[in-house]
Amino acid sequence: MNFALYRELLAIRPIRRLLLVGMIARIPHSAAGVLLTLHIVLTLGQGYAAAGAAAAVMTIGIALGAPWRGRRVDTVGLRTALIPSVISETVIWSVVPHVSYQWLLPLVFVGGLLTLPIFSVVRQSLGVLADGDQRRTAFALDAITTEMVFMIGPAAGAVVATSGFTTAGLTVVGVATSLAGLFLMWFNPPTRSQGMTAECAEDEQHAAEAAVVSTAPAHVQEAAAELAPAGAAATAAQRGLRGKLAGGFAWFTATVAALFAVAAGAGMVLSGTDVGIVAALEIGGHQSEIGIVFVFWCAASVVGGLVYGAMHRPVPPIILLLGMAALTLPMAFAHDTWTLAFVSVLPGLLCAPVLSAASEKVADLVSEERRGEAMGWYGSALTAGVALGSPLAGIFIDVMGPSGGFVSVGAAGVVLCLVGLVLQQRRRKAAV
Repeated sequence: MNFALYRELLAIRPIRRLLLVGMIARIPHSAAGVLLTLHIVLTLGQGYAAAGAAAAVMTIGIALGAPWRGRRVDTVGLRTALIPSVISETVIWSVVPHVSYQWLLPLVFVGGLLTLPIFSVVRQSLGVLADGDQRRTAFALDAITTEMVFMIGPAAGAVVATSGFTTAGLTVVGVATSLAGLFLMWFNPPTRSQGMTAECAEDEQHAAEAAVVSTAPAHVQEAAAELAPAGAAATAAQRGLRGKLAGGFAWFTATVAALFAVAAGAGMVLSGTDVGIVAALEIGGHQSEIGIVFVFWCAASVVGGLVYGAMHRPVPPIILLLGMAALTLPMAFAHDTWTLAFVSVLPGLLCAPVLSAASEKVADLVSEERRGEAMGWYGSALTAGVALGSPLAGIFIDVMGPSGGFVSVGAAGVVLCLVGLVLQQRRRKAAV
């Protein structure tokens, strides 16, 4: 591995400044998930099923809004495209803490729909500022800085929430995100190269896909949303739509369907584990230590992604998901913060490899002219899994206690993989 590439990249001032701005801008929303969950449970007195449902609603909003926000950046420019987000972030997150649960759900949906598209903007701009071999290094560096954000944000959110300031904390999230949006508008990083060729745009999209799928557990929602077609990917999606009308879903084979199932399973396990960690520590009276577990979990994903990326031979995605789901089950037996943190390392190591392997396989199986469409569906599958995992874990937590979240999504992931392996084996025998 040539680590000198990172030093050379950081020597470029616009890239260095973009990465710093992106890192700071992401911190408020990285704390929002923990704050929202604990606000619903502690302040509103609802169960974890209700908190999981709210997380699912916000995730759906993010997934629906990301392609539209990306297209607005392409068509009207960054500054104009960010105006709705800058306004809505402060307004919505200032109102959310003061309403009942029934009103909170539509508000967080709109909040997700209009969320500041900092993840996609930073990666889109990196694709312009970095060229050739630098792009993959730039996206990898962005993924690493994002992991650092999700080690800081949930910890800060937990401290604020357990101090009894969920209302103030959610308001600060909105105001801080709006300020970050204003700063981004002032900085106005480039999102399009003049005279970019179709080949360059496609190379940029492929590099972006590789970066998005190597994300850590804590921000799988944003990763799912970013895989929806936008910018250069929208062009591929449009070509795919024309091809679909002419030739149907010829690319959608049984193998591709299995990969989408893996993506959905990974999203389910990761979002359910997210809720499980918060519940286990809150119910055990250790809310202020939530950040410790997130640090171990996310750091393990970074290590796993780096190791998997250096391997010469790929591992079947369904095997990686089976391992991650099975290793999530022991988290149910952890009864203190440090035990939970150390046990979370095991499934965390397989997070980035699962997502990377599945996306890589989709890219290998689907032709270039249909890849934008396929990646869009891949993102939809991942988002569907995320939206399912949070309420599923919440229901079992309310019924079984803190261990229910890990048991439900871990067992569901294992069953999904075993069924998939059986179907694969039968298909191979039928082909012979």
